[in-house]
Amino acid sequence: MTTVQSPPVPPTAIRPKVVARTGLYAVLAANAAVVTLFAVQAGFASNALVVIGRFAGLYAALLMAFQLLLVARLPWLDRRIGMDRLTNWHRWTGFGLLWTLVGHVVFITFGYARSSSMDPVSQLVDLAETVEGVFRAVVALGLILVIGGVSARWARRRLAYETWHFIHLYAYVAVVLAFTHQVAAGTTFTTSSAATTYWYTLWGVALGSVLLGRLGLPLWRNWRHQLRVEAVVPESDNVVSVYITGRDLDRLPARAGQFFLWRFLTKDRWWQANPFSLSAAPDGRTLRLTAKAAGDGSAGLRHLKPGTRVFAEGPYGAFTAMHRTRPEAVLVAGGVGVTPIRALLEELHGHAVVIYRVGSDRDAVLYDELRDLAHLKGAELHLVTGPPVPDRLAPGELLRLVPDIADRDVFLCGPPPMMNAVLGSLRALDVPRTQIHFERFSLAG
Repeated sequence: MTTVQSPPVPPTAIRPKVVARTGLYAVLAANAAVVTLFAVQAGFASNALVVIGRFAGLYAALLMAFQLLLVARLPWLDRRIGMDRLTNWHRWTGFGLLWTLVGHVVFITFGYARSSSMDPVSQLVDLAETVEGVFRAVVALGLILVIGGVSARWARRRLAYETWHFIHLYAYVAVVLAFTHQVAAGTTFTTSSAATTYWYTLWGVALGSVLLGRLGLPLWRNWRHQLRVEAVVPESDNVVSVYITGRDLDRLPARAGQFFLWRFLTKDRWWQANPFSLSAAPDGRTLRLTAKAAGDGSAGLRHLKPGTRVFAEGPYGAFTAMHRTRPEAVLVAGGVGVTPIRALLEELHGHAVVIYRVGSDRDAVLYDELRDLAHLKGAELHLVTGPPVPDRLAPGELLRLVPDIADRDVFLCGPPPMMNAVLGSLRALDVPRTQIHFERFSLAG
């Protein structure tokens, strides 16, 4: 298997994550300034509450477009920031959007009620009945309130992912309704051709990004690469590796540490997509995923037949050597989280220490491969076994295994409790945050 070694990162190089994050902030700030300029040029209503409400509505529209960009899964952003962080930003931006929209409705309603001497409820009903687009805006707000409610942590814990995802799809309906309300009733659309052009361009870019990243690019890549199952290899009683082949895989921009959303096109599985990391560095000929049976989706992999067509979305994730800041690394894996770690070890350049945390020796998936690869690469490999308590990766133990850990990049993947414990240990050892790399592989709607 041939892989491309990742070159050492110059100490003065600007981190890709910083570039992307700064770019997103700059885009949002620049658009906020443009929105403010057009709003000022449109003039102010005599009622201060209406003025505040209009500004809240304009900023809400901007946040809604920004929301679409965050979940568009554009490769440039995803490789530099990662789907999990983009998902987290999307979530918090969503709560900001929710309160901004509520403020828009409240201030507008109370502002017009003050001028008309109607009570706020009657005023809102009157606006919905007499002003074009207002009723659509009320429906959009109702949808966003529902989506915001099911996105709260207490609700997410009680809902199946499929249920939450189905409800979340109504956000696109809310976007369309809000846009048509803005076109019909927004002051900037009726008073300035430049502002009208700006808003159409903004929404066109936002919606176009979603169509490109979520639909166009996956369709193009799957048509081009024609992915199929080449082999299914059991690794243990409950772990299986699936080898995928196809056309021109050397042109698929996948890297060790990334994952795909895999959809195996059989009668009983075509509708189900599951995220699995690559368990070997891409070599231009095959892709490999390794999964532990944790549900119907992963358990069914064992029964796939060679030749089965595959539809894959990705590659996704920033858990790659692109983000290295030091010439040497520590790779910490827990359980089946070893899959991206094993792939990363294959690609990484420079000395590495691998720490593999499992309950017992028989839980060490791909351990023989990892041991042979570590020997080939000149890396150190430590298999740490035992129950979760006491913590086998406490600060003192990590320092014993890797005395210079604060001078290395740390790549971490495993079950959430184990990851949280290791992150706490790294903080206690004063490992700089810029040297700690991990992803939680959460998905956005």
